[in-house]
Order: sequence, then structure tokens, then C-alpha cells
Amino acid sequence: MAKIKLTKNELKKQKDALKMYQRYLPTLMLKKQQLQAEIRSIEIRIRELMEEKEKTDETFKSWIAVFGEKGIFTANLLVIRNIRAAQGNIAGVVIPLFEGAEFESAPYDLAASPLWLDMALECMRKVLLLDLEARTLEEQRRRLDRELRITTQRVNLFEKIKIPETRGNIKKIQVYLGDQQTSAVVRGKIAKRGLARATGGGDE
Repeated sequence: MAKIKLTKNELKKQKDALKMYQRYLPTLMLKKQQLQAEIRSIEIRIRELMEEKEKTDETFKSWIAVFGEKGIFTANLLVIRNIRAAQGNIAGVVIPLFEGAEFESAPYDLAASPLWLDMALECMRKVLLLDLEARTLEEQRRRLDRELRITTQRVNLFEKIKIPETRGNIKKIQVYLGDQQTSAVVRGKIAKRGLARATGGGDE
């Protein structure tokens, strides 16, 4: 702990600092709670997406034999042409928002292609959309987790270090100034008595 000056100016400085810490601490604690709530909501949504993806994957299992057919599925049969994204703000943290995606499928001969191909492509679109949204949510959680760590550190700094330390400084200065005032009064009385004796006024 840095050494403090035992003066009235320093006392005012410490009192002002204490007021500031006490004013900002509730705001930081509220922000911490908000971040925790948002992170929980995101985690719930990610779990929902993963469950939905698992169900879709189960559907895909029935297409395994289909995927094995030569010449039907190619690497560029379905590609993501554009991802629609925006920015949001949670507790002062800028986060990415997923707004959808546009896909492009390679042209194929409807007459020569199996009837189930359209259904398979739709399943693939759904899985890709789920993955893209989950990826965006993971990035949201990463950013909010980082902000939560910083906010928690600040709450702990104010609550466990700065406020107790400042209160201790105020008490220390007040005790010192009180002692100085008492000493000054005592010295004044002694000087007054000495002066009275010197002038023959007695001890009164």
C-alpha cells in the first residue's frame, strides 16, 4: 500500500475516492449480473441448437446409402454464398448477430437426379444454418466471458481492496489529525499557564 499524507487535503482526497468507489460498485455488480444472465441464455440457446442438429443428423443417417451413390453429391453441390450478420450490444459489449445465410447449389439435371436430392439439400441447408448460428453464439459467449472476467476483477478490486483500503486511510488520517488537534490544545493550555506565571497571574 502506498504511503499516504496525513493531511486534511489527503483526507478529502480519500473521502472523494471512497464516494467514487461506492458509487460505481453497484453499477459494476449490476453489469456482472447482466453478463451472467446473458451468458446463461446463450448457453441454453447453444444447447437447443445442438439438440436440433443431433435430430437433423439422425435424419441424415437414413441418407448414408444415398451419399454413397457416385456422381450425386459433389464438393460444390451446396455452398454458402453469403452470411448475413449484424452487430448488437450487451452491457457495453459489441457482439455479432446471425441473421441468416444465402446458399447456392450447383445446377443439376432434375430428370436424371434422384427425387430425394432436393430433400437432402434442404437437410444440408438446415445443418449449415444451425452450425453458423451456433458459431456466432460461441463468439458472443467468448466476448461476454472476457468482459465478465474483467468486470468481476473490478468488482473484487473495489469491494475487497479499494474500499477497505480507503476506509482504513480515512480512519488513519482522522486519528492522526485528532491527535494533532488534541496536542495543539494541550500545548496551548501549557503555554497559556506559562505566560500567566511569567506575568504573575498565577495558575488560573
